[in-house]
Amino acid sequence: MNMTVALVGVTGYAGSVLYQLLQSHPNVDKILLFGKINAGKHLSDLIAGLVQFHQADPVISVFDADVIMAKTDLVFFATPAGVTKDIALPFIQAGFPVIDLSGDFRLHAAAAYEKWYHKPAADHDYLAKASYGLVETHQHPAHYIANPGCYATAVLLGLIPLVKEHLIDLSSIIVDAKSGVSGAGKSPSASNHFVSVNDNLSLYKVNQHQHIPEIMQELQLFDPHLKAIQMTTTLLPITRGIMASIYAKIPDEIGDDETQIAEKISQAFENSYQNDPFIKLCGPAFPSIKDVVGSNLTAIGWQYNPVTRILFVVSVIDNLLKGAAGQAVQNLNQLFGFDPLAGLPLMPALV
Repeated sequence: MNMTVALVGVTGYAGSVLYQLLQSHPNVDKILLFGKINAGKHLSDLIAGLVQFHQADPVISVFDADVIMAKTDLVFFATPAGVTKDIALPFIQAGFPVIDLSGDFRLHAAAAYEKWYHKPAADHDYLAKASYGLVETHQHPAHYIANPGCYATAVLLGLIPLVKEHLIDLSSIIVDAKSGVSGAGKSPSASNHFVSVNDNLSLYKVNQHQHIPEIMQELQLFDPHLKAIQMTTTLLPITRGIMASIYAKIPDEIGDDETQIAEKISQAFENSYQNDPFIKLCGPAFPSIKDVVGSNLTAIGWQYNPVTRILFVVSVIDNLLKGAAGQAVQNLNQLFGFDPLAGLPLMPALV
């Protein structure tokens, strides 16, 4: 099957990377661009690097849900939070395929969205029609796919095997997550200005990041006894990449044999990811951000300290690929039954 797709929001970082991936996807014949603010402009006027020599220079059309449903097979929304909850409703009503990179439909509870995003939520009936799009753990019963957040992706992939196998004390989870500046989006601010970020580390949204309820919601599917996590987020002076450092205590009932505990931990990760082409299990050889940037990989390493009974897990991703555009293409491939590797880079940009 070859298809035509619509992309709403090509000018942001995630939208730009998604456009690049779709350009090389073997099952995507045509990409139609839609927007509001930039309607009528050529793509090269907005992001010159996305239009290569001898390539067509597409014009961004005025957003129109009816036109999109008539001319395309699926629509991607790469829009800021608070946008799709208003403009995606015709697609939900029609059962038209949507992959939404914003956070508007990730949370099942409207009250949770309003608390953490500080915006009005979509109606509960519409939220119920969305499927959370973490491909490693979810099949899609719905046509509206809510692409996971970048921090949530790294943290969930590092924790789900452990929570699923009941290997950690749920009350002890601490997440220290760090992101490159592209994770803050394209709009400039004092906090992501070069002078503020360069040669610096800065904390932000400590225990207040909007991906926390998303992480909680998904982990509770595997163990509803989880009540809270401690999560710190830090801005790194790099362009892209996320490193989630996760700490959790091994409960006494797991036993005291260090070798057996280490084997159970390794087996939990193997059971979850042994057949996944986008998960690289590193064991005690902790990965770095350079191991994944430029690829759709998640690299996970871990080490158990028998003295403190603390398990330390490191999960790294490229926030613009596995944390956004790459995962959106994974969802496209799963939804339409395409090759899981189609259109997705496996090799990181090591230099």
